[in-house]
Amino acid sequence: MKGQLKSDDRRHNYIVLAENFYLDDEMEKAIKFYRKALEFKGDKEEDIELLYNIALIYDEIDMPLESLKTYESIIKIDNNKAGAFYGIAMMYERLEEKEKALEFYFKATEINPTYDRAYFYIANIFDELGKKEKAIYYYNKVLEITPDDYIAYNNLGSIYEELKDYERAYEMVKISIKLNPNYYKSLFNMGVIYKKLKKYNKAIEYYDKAIEKNRSYSYSFLNKSVIYIEQGRIEESIEVLTKGIEYNPYAEDLYYNRACCYSKLNKIESAIMDLRKAIVLYPNIIESIKNDDDFKNLYNNKDFLRLIQQNTRNNLK
Repeated sequence: MKGQLKSDDRRHNYIVLAENFYLDDEMEKAIKFYRKALEFKGDKEEDIELLYNIALIYDEIDMPLESLKTYESIIKIDNNKAGAFYGIAMMYERLEEKEKALEFYFKATEINPTYDRAYFYIANIFDELGKKEKAIYYYNKVLEITPDDYIAYNNLGSIYEELKDYERAYEMVKISIKLNPNYYKSLFNMGVIYKKLKKYNKAIEYYDKAIEKNRSYSYSFLNKSVIYIEQGRIEESIEVLTKGIEYNPYAEDLYYNRACCYSKLNKIESAIMDLRKAIVLYPNIIESIKNDDDFKNLYNNKDFLRLIQQNTRNNLK
């Protein structure tokens, strides 16, 4: 009996050490001591809980294969753990294996038919695969289980917008905003919908609201600037893009669009400077630059031609 108590104590001590190392951000040591704890006989559910902790840490330190193996260890102990199948699906998704991810998300829902997050990511993958009707079906499944899921409403709205069903898109995004007025993507998507409906002032209003909630989302600045460009308000577009770059210095699209604006105003040096930055951030953007009519007035500029030639050669290497 004394030996058993000692074994239990050692197991408990290793768990405490693992938790302390985790709190100190020493993830590898946390994993080591969770595994040490598992060497001592314990309750099955507690073993599974420790394996979940290990899997989550592997995910956190960007080791999806190790995380996946750990979730598989849980299933070997108990193949009725929906969370382990869900975890495997998440790792396959991290590894860009969408079909395998779908397989395991579905297994999670077979065990737990009310697993709303599994349905959510099933919908998300179908959306990414271009299977819009299936995506709609599974987002609606999410909403049957979790009626206040504002992200699911937003994503539905985004799909309907892509399908050019602007009335449904508007209704879905409107509900999302009502459920959470601070969610920047819903505000952004409402701006997109109003733009498609040619209600430009309303679109700008919602892009501004999205920017207020999240200045790190560069597309809000980009889309707002596009409206100004289309309206011939080039200086105002430059102001928007400059503000966007201030908060998103690595967003190549913002530099590219500002270069377009500078080119329209015949500010050649500024245009070329922004194009250089855009190419550094995303070298493949050179193909867009070569085919964009907005840069026709730069075709006779030596610096522009040198920029095109140098970066075309670099892309061929």
